[in-house]
Amino acid sequence: MRFPEPFLAAHGYGAAERAPLPADASHRRYARLRGGPRPALLMDAPPPEDVRPFAALSRRLLAAGLSVPEVLAEDPAAGFLLVEDFGEATHAGLLDAGADPAPLYEEAAEALAALHAAPPPPGLPRWDAAAMAKATAATFLDWWWPAAFGAEPPSVVRAELDAALHATLAPFAGARGIVHRDFFPANLMRLPDRKGPRRTGILDFQDAALGHPAYDVASLVEDARRDVAPEVRRAALARYLSLRPGLDRGEFLGALAAHGAQRHLRVAALWVRLDRRDGKPGYLQHGPRCWGLLDRALSQPACAPLRDFLDGRVPREMRRNPPASFPVGAPAEAT
Repeated sequence: MRFPEPFLAAHGYGAAERAPLPADASHRRYARLRGGPRPALLMDAPPPEDVRPFAALSRRLLAAGLSVPEVLAEDPAAGFLLVEDFGEATHAGLLDAGADPAPLYEEAAEALAALHAAPPPPGLPRWDAAAMAKATAATFLDWWWPAAFGAEPPSVVRAELDAALHATLAPFAGARGIVHRDFFPANLMRLPDRKGPRRTGILDFQDAALGHPAYDVASLVEDARRDVAPEVRRAALARYLSLRPGLDRGEFLGALAAHGAQRHLRVAALWVRLDRRDGKPGYLQHGPRCWGLLDRALSQPACAPLRDFLDGRVPREMRRNPPASFPVGAPAEAT
């Protein structure tokens, strides 16, 4: 991790104690700073990361009454931000320590409903069927498929997957708003001194886009990284829908299945990319969960086009982490 001494000194953190935080799957790195004007985190986001979307959306979401880290100082050209430190009480950490999941998930659903009700800022990228199909191909076809079958997928398979995802997602193209895209417990903080939706601090929203709100709900209640008990899932979903009475429940549940299926397929294959390209095999432990979530989503009528594609091209016994016998993935430039 980089420590920009002039930048830190200019904002009163030159002598601050620095404690790097554990890295995740992204290129961003964080360090907790103690001893400066106020508790803060240093975000180090070298290219290809871009800190400007985070800073711009932080200001917009703060104005909408949400708890997101305030940007205290920024050097976008170098890829550095100083941001408000919410502390260490992530929902993920609390759950791992044995906290009752029901209140956490319902609080998260309340914050998510407020996020989705906020007016989207101009310039957000679209997280629509075309973008989601491209992202899915970049993991499932570029990485999972060669690892599972030992060869690149033929062009007809690429065309069929693209068509299947478009057909699955197109019926829900009308609903649009801010989507976080990674709304799950590791990116949420409990802030007990705040009220209402502000009790949940929201992190890592720099990849936010314009899309269907069901995508974020799937990220929360059908988490790729941890099991969510059925009763907790039902309660969080009920809380979210109660706060968004304008949504059509039947349409939303169909959208939840469709967007969940896309996410589960993409992320199940993302773990393979993290293993083969980035040398992070630990993420493969989440593969069985993602394939199981995908299987459940595919049972819903809204997912029929994607289900038909997989039934025709990927035998059910192959829907898992690929074996180690085909170690060569796609070209390194795949994303």
